[in-house]
Amino acid sequence: MKLKSLGRVDRWDIPQGQRLAIWQRLTPPQMFVGSFALLIMLGTAGLQLLPGIYAGEPMTWLDALFTSTSAVCVTGLTVKDTARIFTLFGQGWVLLLIQLGGLGMLTFASLILVALGKRLSLRAEASAIVAAESALHLERRNITLDIVRFTLLFESIGAMLLYVLWVPKLGWKEAAWPAIFHSVSAFCNAGFSTFSDNLMGFQKSPGSLIVIACLILAGGIGFLTHSEMWYALVSWKKQRAFRVSLQSRLVIFVTLLLTVAATPLFAMFEWNNCLSGLPMGDKWVNSLFMSITPRTAGFNAIDYGQATDSANLLTIMLMTVGGSPGSTAGGFKTTTLALIGLLAWSRLRGSESTNCIGRSIPEETTSRAVGLFVIAIGFAISGVFLLSATEVATSRGLTEHMFEVSSAVNTVGLSMGLTPKLSVAGRWVIILMMFLGRVGLLTLAALLTVPRSRAAKFRYAYEDVVIG
Repeated sequence: MKLKSLGRVDRWDIPQGQRLAIWQRLTPPQMFVGSFALLIMLGTAGLQLLPGIYAGEPMTWLDALFTSTSAVCVTGLTVKDTARIFTLFGQGWVLLLIQLGGLGMLTFASLILVALGKRLSLRAEASAIVAAESALHLERRNITLDIVRFTLLFESIGAMLLYVLWVPKLGWKEAAWPAIFHSVSAFCNAGFSTFSDNLMGFQKSPGSLIVIACLILAGGIGFLTHSEMWYALVSWKKQRAFRVSLQSRLVIFVTLLLTVAATPLFAMFEWNNCLSGLPMGDKWVNSLFMSITPRTAGFNAIDYGQATDSANLLTIMLMTVGGSPGSTAGGFKTTTLALIGLLAWSRLRGSESTNCIGRSIPEETTSRAVGLFVIAIGFAISGVFLLSATEVATSRGLTEHMFEVSSAVNTVGLSMGLTPKLSVAGRWVIILMMFLGRVGLLTLAALLTVPRSRAAKFRYAYEDVVIG
């Protein structure tokens, strides 16, 4: 049997008398979305059926679904206190969901096949590597293995550093599990914490905040960028030529730009508010942490319910951008922001093509970036409308609803305190937003796109429209 493409297999592609299994008839986007839906269901079942999960009264099935969705979608929004409601085993179950959701269950399945010495099919590679089309100059099998190598490396180093930093405060035995949990949660950009106040107790521990911030950045930059940086370093040592892709350059530039620009703004907005009473050095470290955690980790060292509207608006903007392609982060991604900015700059200069660092970016790519931005904003506005209709307005009104929806759809996990107060309808809205944000808007768009073989091979006559 010969498949014509990586897309849907039609009936005329199958020899007579032979049927494909259901999973073989699914496209990579369908497999990707389905794997997360299945993992959420398994996580919910575990929270409901496994013994020894809860330290006290168990969750309702809706709260279990909410927690499982938040963990698998590496969001971090919680309706119950993770530190109090779960036993050590329960926290371990949540951490397993975070790890599987952060890396993608299909990636783990691919790694098992590689470990057994089996060659990955093209469909499996396309399903396991989200950014495979941008890594044509790298071996896909190596990228798949690098995902786990870099994950274990960063999480191990982070856990050891946090353990050393937390031993004086928590003790030799008590510091081990929180260090491991927060290292995995930070690298996967999940935002779950074993402390009831999240990281507010570490406002005066700059080392802890810096380590977690570095883990957040490492997980949010993307595995393709990690691989390219590593191969570039190896090639430099061996005096070989290796060109870093335009995507990785844009990822690094936009990440640094957003961090450097947001840090002084947070310091200015919260200097005499949430950061008052802290030494000057701790104020700047907390401001730096506030510029990194919205993209898209969800750890909080301050109470965002007490933060100024200016700081919360800036946080919403950073949550919307999110991390980078092929990473554990959500949002519409740093590269999308970069392409929209480059497109606007090119048009202002009168250039018909979008150029950057001696390269022209395909018009189809910039169109997808604009489309993704519009869809992301549309989903966020729809979520705010639904949440405003289901939840009673508080003193912060629309700001609180915008903050909650932005946090959910961009899989961040920050909250102004609304999450535990959500009604049944409101929890369903946030569950939907978290799922849509994790599987990716482009993935859903590809899932619903008509295959090219069935698309109409014609266009209508041009007719211009006045804008502006």
